[in-house]
Amino acid sequence: MSARTPAGPPPSRRRFLGMAATVPLASATALSLGAAPAEAATYAAYVMAYFTESPDMLAANYGLHLAVSTDGLEWTPLHQNAPVATPTAGSLGLRDPFVLRKQDGTFVVLATDLNGTDWSYVSQYIHVWDSTDLRTFTGYRRLKLHDLNTHAWAPESYWDAGRGQYGVIYSAVDASGHNVIMVNYTSDFVTAGSPQVFFDPGYDVIDGDLAVGVNGVNYLYFKKNSTLVGARSTSLDPGSFTEFSTAVSHGGTEAPTLVKSLASATYYLWGDTWDPNGVFYAWQTGDLSAGTWTALDQKRYTQPLNSKHCGIQPITATEYANLVAQWGTPAWNRLKSYNYPGRYVRHSDFAGRIDAYAFDPYPDSQWTLVPGLADSTGVSFQSVNYPTRYLRHYDYALRLDVNDGTSTFAQDATFHRTAGLADSTWASFRSHNYPTRYIRHSDYALRIDPVSTATDQQDATFHVGY
Repeated sequence: MSARTPAGPPPSRRRFLGMAATVPLASATALSLGAAPAEAATYAAYVMAYFTESPDMLAANYGLHLAVSTDGLEWTPLHQNAPVATPTAGSLGLRDPFVLRKQDGTFVVLATDLNGTDWSYVSQYIHVWDSTDLRTFTGYRRLKLHDLNTHAWAPESYWDAGRGQYGVIYSAVDASGHNVIMVNYTSDFVTAGSPQVFFDPGYDVIDGDLAVGVNGVNYLYFKKNSTLVGARSTSLDPGSFTEFSTAVSHGGTEAPTLVKSLASATYYLWGDTWDPNGVFYAWQTGDLSAGTWTALDQKRYTQPLNSKHCGIQPITATEYANLVAQWGTPAWNRLKSYNYPGRYVRHSDFAGRIDAYAFDPYPDSQWTLVPGLADSTGVSFQSVNYPTRYLRHYDYALRLDVNDGTSTFAQDATFHRTAGLADSTWASFRSHNYPTRYIRHSDYALRIDPVSTATDQQDATFHVGY
């Protein structure tokens, strides 16, 4: 059977974080992420696992990608956003990767066995890797979860202290004929016990995500009719969860993940749009037991470029530094609009503008920030996909032109980065040869203008990230 929910998108996956950095991870949060309790006070950063897709599938890559963050909000792709591992059996590709820190402090990576978007492909297996540090991946294998004529989608794992085993939950079609969340128990991720129905409310549910041991309650969030809904139980027993929350969505939304802030009692609920656009949205609550949510401002978070349905694991400062040293950070940046945070600076037909993420060709939004062509204390924006071209102003409009080597071009293509005019933690860019003018957007087109009003200041403020 197909993984599709009737009249809806295919199942896929989860896991993105939103939280403050460098604050010790609370023990309840560590348990909810399956972390080893002895290490809970040492976490200072996060690692994300994901695959990539884009609207026209130019970014489609079904290997294991990694990104890191010191705050769980702004993410830095590693290895130039290329995969760090790729399956060598089954479909030869993955979706929906999930990272778990096991009780011994090492990691296991799980993922759906599917290379691409052939939803008729059926695999009773999931991909598995072991890793001591997420810099090397060993023991690759596929783990069989059942003998049913159905998929094993969106695997996630947690430590069940009462059983002394790990539970592996995933989406599948059972004898009822609709998608349910199943569970198998394992001690080693090499063999697994018989499948059981973990959660079946009587209608299609996929993409289960657990927060374990929050004030004595366990929370399961899942996709229902393209919305995110929660259930809860005081035990981890299959069949014990009861739906309780209000639904949230932003269009067709799936792949929920629950994360507690490190700095407060706030919880974040993340979801992903089901189509190849793969835009993450987030909601927050000060009381997980209330089951009600408010949207989180997109200014506060930036997902890795083209990332889809992620898995997140807290890591130590040393692990963070080692991952950056091993894989490196991108040689390019993206610029996000302050007052339209769903839009990014790009070139289109060689005109500079801000467009809604996600789009193809996605390299149109990637820039190498080099020393200013006219003044090395400034900056010039070199196109990644047209490296002989730079963003410059001409009749005050910004466009992407070939560097002709003239002093006029160098000056037109040089800008001086300042504290953001609308937010000093962001950035603004002042023209080198028209120093009273700043890069700003107007009707989504980029130009240089004098800045006077509050709206002007917002139009001229950008976040430099990835």
